[in-house]
Amino acid sequence: MTVKLDSKIPGGPLAEKWDAHRFEMKLVNPANKRKYHVIVVGSGLAGAAAAASMSELGYNVSCFAYQDSPRRAHSIAAQGGINAAKNYRNDGDSIRRLFYDTIKGGDFRAREANVYRLAQISVDIIDQCVAQGVPFAREYGGLLANRSFGGAQVSRTFYARGQTGQQLLLGAYQALEKEIAHGSVTMYSRHEMLDLVTIDGVARGIITRDMVSGKIEAHVADAVVLGTGGYGNVFYLSTNAKGCNVTATWRAHKKGAAFANPCYTQIHPTCIPQSGDHQSKLTLMSESLRNDGRVWVPKRREDCGKHPSEIAEDDRDYYLERKYPSFGNLSPRDIASRAAKEACDDGRGVGPGGRGVYLDFADAIKRLGKAAIEERYGNLFEMYERITAEDPYTVPMRIYPASHYSMGGLWVDYNLMSNVQGLHVIGEANFSDHGANRLGASALMQGLGDGYYVIPNTIGHYLASNKLGKVTADHPEFRAAIEQVEGRQRRLLGIKGKRTPDSFHKELGKIMWEKCGMARNAKGLNEALQEIPALREEFWQNVTVPGSGEELNQSLEKAGRVADFLEFGELLVTDALHREESCGGHFREEHQTEDGEAKRNDEQFAYVAAWEYAGEGKSPILNKEPLVFENVHLATRSYK
Repeated sequence: MTVKLDSKIPGGPLAEKWDAHRFEMKLVNPANKRKYHVIVVGSGLAGAAAAASMSELGYNVSCFAYQDSPRRAHSIAAQGGINAAKNYRNDGDSIRRLFYDTIKGGDFRAREANVYRLAQISVDIIDQCVAQGVPFAREYGGLLANRSFGGAQVSRTFYARGQTGQQLLLGAYQALEKEIAHGSVTMYSRHEMLDLVTIDGVARGIITRDMVSGKIEAHVADAVVLGTGGYGNVFYLSTNAKGCNVTATWRAHKKGAAFANPCYTQIHPTCIPQSGDHQSKLTLMSESLRNDGRVWVPKRREDCGKHPSEIAEDDRDYYLERKYPSFGNLSPRDIASRAAKEACDDGRGVGPGGRGVYLDFADAIKRLGKAAIEERYGNLFEMYERITAEDPYTVPMRIYPASHYSMGGLWVDYNLMSNVQGLHVIGEANFSDHGANRLGASALMQGLGDGYYVIPNTIGHYLASNKLGKVTADHPEFRAAIEQVEGRQRRLLGIKGKRTPDSFHKELGKIMWEKCGMARNAKGLNEALQEIPALREEFWQNVTVPGSGEELNQSLEKAGRVADFLEFGELLVTDALHREESCGGHFREEHQTEDGEAKRNDEQFAYVAAWEYAGEGKSPILNKEPLVFENVHLATRSYK
């Protein structure tokens, strides 16, 4: 059955849609809110903000995290900042400019209404976080400081040195812990969601595994909210924490939730290059470094083996400044990443394997002094030196692009509800705000915006609009879901093959990166669609999972997640093959301009590709939500 994609975008002028919609939405009487139970899966910025806010409103909330503490959510790894259209610098910023920059940065592949709402509530997010005590950097006079980020010509990024995500997460965590202490949030740490339970097509709960005891548990609710992050680890090597996975959203997809634009993956240009085959993770260097660092490679291939200090200024190619003079080193991530790959493919890369470019702070240190650079980026420089044993104050950093963020995710309407009634999806887990490429410092903005401001409003509208019958964990659908989860677990434990889950994950990641990474073409994608099913078949015949399911068993956890990646990876490649255009992070080599830039096809592909699960062994079904642009003019992206 083809899913129905009703975006529920309100009518009226763009700037008035959200306020008008909030007035028109149904409300739950404060005294009645305590009668409703909401499940929030994930405790990062989106999940913690949502759980705390809904609890503050009076709902009973259960929050689930596979970490031992909400403080360990991957949101902590975000470094550079959070955007807001406050125009503190008086440099021409506005809500409309943030809206336009985000739409343009996403290569015109996002909904206008959702993006404008995000720009609107951005100004409130900063006030909320300051009130929580988040220690944003400040100017000498005491006002909050701003810096620039890629894809914008104004300074709108608020930051706390190079640890903005950590500080924002601490603020959301404190709000969450207050509600836990109050008794209106029940926190389930070390619990992993393994299935969504629907009754008559309506989400009514989840199945989890207690990762310490191994117990499979059913949890019933009136609504389910997923804030489980992205799927970047499908590439194995990424900037994501090793535990980040696609399992929650993928299991929801197999229960009917459409998966939108999975081929839209972000490659971050500023990461420490891979050091060898032994490596299991890559390290992000904040995009904020490109405010003061200059990116370059040698002009001549024969100079690549030299120490950077031995290469004269005239022999250096500051290629971003050369190719994109208007934005220079602050070009958007997708463009900067492809430019780095192009330079390295030309044989002018530096470091081991020629897979690196320089990020040089010599000019900034000379202009501002070492103390100023240390104040802005000291912890990032320290991290780089610990990993590489090189001092970035005296030697340029070496960076190279890596898998980072997922713009695709479960399809949601304007209310952040999926096509499965009662299943809401927030933050990076949904597809809604970034189109084909996310601008830097917008992830934290979306996560907190969804959690603090959007879902607390729209969840009430859903609950007030639907009469939900009483359901218990004894319902046949819950029992069937538990049996399915337990059966899958027994199957994994019973294979007793010869290869570890990590070995399969690593092989999948290599296929994905080489055939569906920074650049894609029909030949490679078709090859991947042959290789991934073969690898998945071998997995189910030859994976080894020692131990049992009745204890802490990290091999079992990994095996389940890799099994999901092996299914999801095929959908990602299928989406990339079907989209015969280049846009943002999706770069099809067959579709590029004469000067190597992405070439969109607005006539045929100006839509959201929402894929429906058709059953095991069957091809997914493509559903399309047309993108209508009434407030911006579709144009070729240019940062020159």
